[in-house]
Amino acid sequence: MAKHEKLSIDQGSDVSIELTLTNMDKTPKDLTDYTITGKLAENYEADSADKLSFIAVVTNQLGGLVTLSLTNAQTDSLKAKRRYVYDVEASFLDSDTTIIERILEGNIYINPSVTR
Repeated sequence: MAKHEKLSIDQGSDVSIELTLTNMDKTPKDLTDYTITGKLAENYEADSADKLSFIAVVTNQLGGLVTLSLTNAQTDSLKAKRRYVYDVEASFLDSDTTIIERILEGNIYINPSVTR
């Protein structure tokens, strides 16, 4: 089951979110051969074209560290004072089957910018 987090980001700012993934026994998850993806949208029914993708980078495979980011241009395109939904998934190929696990989900509130 994915962890649920409410986040708040500033419109027009670069955003970086660090995740530390762990196994059930609290040891760091080995992310070798994993792909991390994440998207946000105004609602769960949004079309693919209306979803914004996070830039997801595994920064330490053996330590379970992942960085999600959005550029200032991406956050500037978001509507201020609006709550968005998001989720993040980890996937890997096991034999011939792709295994997908949702690791994080929740809401993101967009703080308005005066200088926008």
